Amino acid sequence: MDRAPAQPPSRRRHLWAGTLVAALALSVTGVGAGQAAAADVNNVKNAGFESGLTGWTCSANSGTTVSSPVHGGTAALKATPGGQDNAKCTQTVAVKPNSTYTLSAWVQGGYAYLGVTGTGTTDVSTWTPDSAAWKQLSTTFTTGSSTTSVTLYTHGWYGQAAYYADDLSVYGPDGGGGGDPAPTVPGAPAGLTVAGTTSSSVSLSWNAVTGAASYNVYRDGTKVTSVTGTSATVSGLAASTSYSFQVTAVNAAGESAKSAAVTATTGSSGGGGGTGLPKHAVTGYWQNFNNGATVQRLSDVQAAYDIIAVAFADATTTPGAVSFTLDSAGLNGYTVDQFKADIRAKQAAGKKVVISVGGERGTVAVNDATSATNFANSVYSLMQTYGFDGVDIDLENGLNATYMTQALRALSAKAGPSLILTMAPQTIDMQSTSNAYFQTALNVKDILTVVNMQYYNSGSMLGCDGKVYSQGSVDFLTALACIQLEGGLAPSQVGLGLPASTRAAGSGYVSPTVVNNALDCLTKATNCGTFKPSRTYPDLRGAMTWSTNWDAAAGNAWSGSVGAHVHGLP
Repeated sequence: MDRAPAQPPSRRRHLWAGTLVAALALSVTGVGAGQAAAADVNNVKNAGFESGLTGWTCSANSGTTVSSPVHGGTAALKATPGGQDNAKCTQTVAVKPNSTYTLSAWVQGGYAYLGVTGTGTTDVSTWTPDSAAWKQLSTTFTTGSSTTSVTLYTHGWYGQAAYYADDLSVYGPDGGGGGDPAPTVPGAPAGLTVAGTTSSSVSLSWNAVTGAASYNVYRDGTKVTSVTGTSATVSGLAASTSYSFQVTAVNAAGESAKSAAVTATTGSSGGGGGTGLPKHAVTGYWQNFNNGATVQRLSDVQAAYDIIAVAFADATTTPGAVSFTLDSAGLNGYTVDQFKADIRAKQAAGKKVVISVGGERGTVAVNDATSATNFANSVYSLMQTYGFDGVDIDLENGLNATYMTQALRALSAKAGPSLILTMAPQTIDMQSTSNAYFQTALNVKDILTVVNMQYYNSGSMLGCDGKVYSQGSVDFLTALACIQLEGGLAPSQVGLGLPASTRAAGSGYVSPTVVNNALDCLTKATNCGTFKPSRTYPDLRGAMTWSTNWDAAAGNAWSGSVGAHVHGLP
């Protein structure tokens, strides 16, 4: 969500979108590696940065080594992009001609890319958006008939947060360059815990294992999934049923012993947080600042909005904690007492008012047990002070699924079943159930009210059919919503988030007619574009907009059309 006046997307944004489409397409068509031959080795020198940057070259002095965080050993690479530099770090790696290699690395932090050039065949790369925990990137490549070396690289993205990289590998036939030794069978994972449950799924997390390339998850002794990160959600479970889980670590040398077992019991059927909302609801963000949109008091918010998200709470100096200060000066003398009275009036009219945490410039970090507790306590304090019905999670700079889940469950325990819990992830955050935002939503499915993904300020993205769609169309809305609808969220927990006017966002505005057509397509299979969902979702929650202020500035065109359409859905 934008606090500043909307600006047109820059040339760099268009370049990013093109790179994103290529990377996403690659991730869909990537080929898994076969079993390594006995003579295979890791051909990367100083793969874990234990010898500083020896053997590595980083652009614009962007790279350094750090002692924390590390994936394995005592050091890792930290590379910080600039406005005109993507923090590219490279190494020339000796390889054999006509040979197949597995390229991998563990990354954390901001956008991270991994690739090789000079293969003599098809150069490859892969990437991930910002990640709060270590995540493995992996792909394969084949060398040409005369190729004896390739250039291995990592890089971030221009102006984005620093990324970390560790334990890089070009694994395959020995190229003769003296790379790091071949892996040994990893140890069993420790720290296996249950991060969350729903009526049909259990979310797990565990500690990273040095040298592991992936992890196998076992349910009651049977392998059910394999992942590259240190968390997984096992779905398709029966309600109110107890299950036992174990995890193993895997690399080219073999599979570890199983971890200690943990037991989890799924919840009862049903779920979803909050009470007193209509079947189909409209969410609108109310701006606690003046950025050129119409300045409103809460009492001015249009009647079409069922959930009003007050934007925004801010981070404090206490890790994980948030505070809220009414911008009385920017809102023409609006007082705290008037604000509280307006919240009560909206609630008396059947509306819900929540405090939104984050936004485009939000810096709230919940990444350990202490900050999770601080978050829950501070949000609950704001609910008691102002009368908020709940919280909206709009963290656009990454989150940790394990500890955000912990924080939200602690908040739910304090607030009770009436808690309204909403989320507003960006499109990239909901492309896969392995993404931290999607994991968090699934982890708290039993207390979650609605996820209103932001279908704007986005590059092109994959739909649930594996095809690439560009923002600004019915297909973009329906094909991306399908990922959430088929990925574990209930239809009543899915909403479509769009800007209220062309001025409300840098890109992605569509007319209310397009929004209404997408709602019809998903709920009734009418007014679809080229993408047609395999089934309908008549319980779809509704739609969201940024913001009620920009809607007012545009003559209430969005709420007047979309609001009425949402409330008229079957």
